Amino acid sequence: MPERILTPCIFTIFGGTGDLTRRKLIPALYNMAVDGLLPDELAVVCVGRRPLDTQEYRDSLLASVTKHSRYPVRTDKWEWLRERIHYFRMDLPDSEGYPLLKAWLDDLDEKAGTQGNRLFYLAVAPSLFEPIVLNLHGNGMVTNNGSWQRVVIEKPFGRDLRSASFLNGVIESVFPPENIFRIDHYLGKEMLRNLMVIRFGNAVFESIWNSRCIDNIQITAAETDGVENRAGYYENSGALRDMLQSHLLQVLALVAMEPPINLDYKSIRDEKVKFLRSLLKMDDEAFRNHIVRGQYGEALLDGKIIRGYRQEAGIHPESNTETFIALRILAGNFRWGGMPFYLRTGKRLAKKTTCVVLEFKSMPEILYFKEYKGLQPNLLEIRIQPEEGISFSFNAKKPGSGNEINTVKMDYCQSCGYENNSPESYERLIADALRNDQTLFTSWEEIEASWSFVDSIARSWEKETASFPNYIPGTWGPAASDELLARYGHHWWNL
Repeated sequence: MPERILTPCIFTIFGGTGDLTRRKLIPALYNMAVDGLLPDELAVVCVGRRPLDTQEYRDSLLASVTKHSRYPVRTDKWEWLRERIHYFRMDLPDSEGYPLLKAWLDDLDEKAGTQGNRLFYLAVAPSLFEPIVLNLHGNGMVTNNGSWQRVVIEKPFGRDLRSASFLNGVIESVFPPENIFRIDHYLGKEMLRNLMVIRFGNAVFESIWNSRCIDNIQITAAETDGVENRAGYYENSGALRDMLQSHLLQVLALVAMEPPINLDYKSIRDEKVKFLRSLLKMDDEAFRNHIVRGQYGEALLDGKIIRGYRQEAGIHPESNTETFIALRILAGNFRWGGMPFYLRTGKRLAKKTTCVVLEFKSMPEILYFKEYKGLQPNLLEIRIQPEEGISFSFNAKKPGSGNEINTVKMDYCQSCGYENNSPESYERLIADALRNDQTLFTSWEEIEASWSFVDSIARSWEKETASFPNYIPGTWGPAASDELLARYGHHWWNL
């Protein structure tokens, strides 16, 4: 059982009527209540502009908790949390509402015994980050004098390095760096948290975790859904900014970083930054040869017409926004020099999965192996979602008189053996923010390094027009993605 949070706090959510709050944040708080992790001196204030009172707002949340929490609704636990939830109606960009919010929170603080501690969660559009932070500061709600005030910021953190740098300057002018929690929910997933233990806690893996033993490393984050109701956001971000800049590069950094001197967040952050800065820059020719972008078209799938990206509601009919990206990148450090990393992510793909595959170097075709059929490279597969687990594939002779090899697996399914054993990522991240543990959050140095890499891709793309759409829904993306790996004697492991 995780350690209980003892620090009193008002958890203030800006964007209290939004999708993130209803689907993730409130259900996460309910699960934490069931697990007995939350302090008694807790108040949850959800700020939104819809005309609701607290009673109406509380009643509206039960359906979300019932649908999205991993535990069945228990009346006693829900009532415990329900009585601590409050709604404050306010137009978030309107500076006139913040003095009223401050007075209201101060009054609630005395009643709830939360001792002035505040966690501000910005579950809002990126355009509101700056006005909210500046209004909190201008109305004396961030003092850190005898109590603490922290801010949690959802991605995207900027649209490029320039905008991210500006936003970071605004936020750090109000909150000290140690009180800023830039959230990437992928980092809260159980198997990513387990990754460092798997790697650094097993000599059999760490001793071969390098380019001398590994042939290539593949990271896939595939979705079967289309853009759905995120057209306004996605049209301005695409797969490059929505997934590569944050999720994929963060997973890559965890997989490839050097061992930290210890497991505190500063040591881990430093090693991740070092790796991200080691990624080799590419010129325009290298971009054309090493990066593939795609956009899904219209198709008939399982008897149902799937609209192409350009036919989705809110999407420009001649949009050149990518819904898929695959790339081959190299790192210029000693551990990984010369070994390729293959990353891909996309919408409307064949399977919903996020996984890391380490393909080890193949055995030379010598001695009696020439007579055997079916010899495959060893694979270490780390499954992050939806199924969580790890498997190792190796070769063994098929029983019988023939010379045929079977690939067999040693498999550990983390999400199979225990009921409700894996907390949702938001549960862990909320708990860590309340405990002031930044290990699973993204530092500014990591964001700066990743934007620097992604900006170079975006600048290269601006120089040429893509031929879209170029892949069919329900497949693994454009044919050029397979051709990219084939040029180097590799192929995607669609596991």
